[in-house]
Amino acid sequence: MQRLLCTIGFTGKTAEEFFTLLSNAGVQQVIDIRQNRSGQLSGFSKHPDLSFFLKKIAGIEYLHEPLFAPAPELLKTYRRTKDWPAYETEFLAAMKERDVPASVETSSWSSRISLLCSEPGPEKCHRRLVADLLAAFWREQGDAVEIRHLVSPRHKPAKPRRKSIGAAP
Repeated sequence: MQRLLCTIGFTGKTAEEFFTLLSNAGVQQVIDIRQNRSGQLSGFSKHPDLSFFLKKIAGIEYLHEPLFAPAPELLKTYRRTKDWPAYETEFLAAMKERDVPASVETSSWSSRISLLCSEPGPEKCHRRLVADLLAAFWREQGDAVEIRHLVSPRHKPAKPRRKSIGAAP
């Protein structure tokens, strides 16, 4: 099977950009992998509104898959420390412990999906890690998988943070 596996975050995008990116990619189903999908900062991507908007605006189906979400404690630690390598290691260990993606029933999913989270870009977001896990799993089953990260044309990839030592110049 030929699969298109997109990822998208809603932060930093207008509703028009968000739905246009999904439509232009030909996405047929959005898989929401957020832990909290009803936060007040979620705007147009708040549950249950997002499901309605996806269907009405773009004819896209919606599914929530919480097994792909990071544990709240892990997310809280990352927000405090900003230590991406540690977060990535812990997140992938949690996915292995949950037997993800093998334990998730993906056979009913469309062949053209997008994983949804909040971060504007995939660089430091668990959706990129989940996309890599899913792609490897499906490739092992003989599927051809293209991963495409849908970002706003205005998105600037996150630059690595440098730690300063000593006094500022």
